Amino acid sequence: MKTIKWGIIGLGKIANKFVKDLQTIDNCQLYAVASRHQEKANSFAKQYNAIKAYDSYEDLAADPNVDAVYIATPHSYHKEHAIMCMNHKKAVLCEKPLAMNLKDVETMIASAKINNVLFMEALWTYFLPHYQFVLNELKSNKYGAIHKLEADFGFQPTIDMESRVFKKSLGGGSLLDIGIYPIFAALSTLGQPVDIEAKATFFDNGVDATCDVIFNYNNGVKAFLKSTLLEETPTEAIFYCEHGTIKINTRFHQPSTVTITHKGKSTTHNFDYKTIGYSYETEHFNDLLRNNQLESPIMTHNFSRNLMFILDDVRHLINLKYE
Repeated sequence: MKTIKWGIIGLGKIANKFVKDLQTIDNCQLYAVASRHQEKANSFAKQYNAIKAYDSYEDLAADPNVDAVYIATPHSYHKEHAIMCMNHKKAVLCEKPLAMNLKDVETMIASAKINNVLFMEALWTYFLPHYQFVLNELKSNKYGAIHKLEADFGFQPTIDMESRVFKKSLGGGSLLDIGIYPIFAALSTLGQPVDIEAKATFFDNGVDATCDVIFNYNNGVKAFLKSTLLEETPTEAIFYCEHGTIKINTRFHQPSTVTITHKGKSTTHNFDYKTIGYSYETEHFNDLLRNNQLESPIMTHNFSRNLMFILDDVRHLINLKYE
């Protein structure tokens, strides 16, 4: 089995988690890392035994030994860095959200097709066993149709307006950073809504602090979705079905447990996770690359399009404009 040699662009918190899981996967190697600062690249490479450490993203993209690149730079740089790597014929796994708007996502997908390379949004939740279990349970119709979904994601970071989370120029704020997860939960289970309602509160710099969204579907089905940077919330996803309830316990977007209530009895399913959770999307991506696939059958290009279409719509409704 071919060993996939990975490069990483952007060496922040998520890159550290990604690499820790990368090291648990067979036939997979961290080959190169890149930061704008050589010292940071050297330190990261030493910590995780990478072969090459670059102070230039372009140099990493041009390295002929790199098979795949994980892009973990801030949101507003995803398009530029993904296209640069794809122009060097690299397979690209790009952190969510793929870009700042649908127009940029379309440009990135077009670049993948022109360059004939594998390209996937790294929305890790879709590949986690507990989430796949819930999708299968819902599809089985054991519990009847979903008539309501409630999903939230809230935490209270230290207020630092120089931090990526709070910088409008980097796509900061609750919607793109964490609101994407409740929206993903609705899109992956209920599909595109027929109507969206949204309201938000803002920090003084214009970045959204909270975002409350309601998706309306046919037959009165609703999804109530919330993101906030002002408080810790349960961060659960609860599917209310005709004949039971499926709850993904805290934090639903990462390795978690699932509690199903049916006929007056509650059962909690534990998935015995051994990694942080990034290993599942990476193994999927590696398999696609080995089999010369250009698109994931799970995280399809069209799903990424639809997700960004909704994010754009919500942004318009709350009058959020990025710099």
